[in-house]
Amino acid sequence: MKLLHLDSSALGAHSATREITAAIVARQLQRDSATRVVHRDLAAQPLPHLDGAILGGEDPAGAAESAAVLEEFLAADTVVIGAPMYNFGIPSALKAWVDRIAVAGRTFRYTADGPEGLVQGKTVIVAVAAGGLHAARPSDFVEPYLRQVFGFIGVTDLRFVRAEGLAFSPAQRRAAIDAALDDAVDLPRAA
Repeated sequence: MKLLHLDSSALGAHSATREITAAIVARQLQRDSATRVVHRDLAAQPLPHLDGAILGGEDPAGAAESAAVLEEFLAADTVVIGAPMYNFGIPSALKAWVDRIAVAGRTFRYTADGPEGLVQGKTVIVAVAAGGLHAARPSDFVEPYLRQVFGFIGVTDLRFVRAEGLAFSPAQRRAAIDAALDDAVDLPRAA
């Protein structure tokens, strides 16, 4: 199995999502030691935001990097994403990655009946962390956005693990992360 592990938190060792994604990946490696993991740290090595030169092919290096990111995503059976909430949404570094995988003709296409997702048989697990309580509230633009993006490109096995209220107190932070880690352990076997 091929697993793509994405981290996007700028907090490094202090990141709740990094702790959770690492636990999810470790759990998969315990289940199947032959799993091949590719780790991409979008905060430490951010992708440039898309611009006209990349999209228009005038920046060959940028276009090649975008193509490599897309192929890395397509090759993975499972994708584990750390998606901390920054100002109610995902980090811009993660959005730059999303812009590389939502590609007409590769991951979706338009038909007379509307858009059709082309990504099949992939599991995506998202670890979400937030300082406040946002799940299922109007202030949460992380989960609904990622559900829309991945659903649009055809991913039907999309799972979320959440740690919230991290800014309330150190004890609440630890309890929320521990609860998310327990949820992560209970995830069904990935593809």
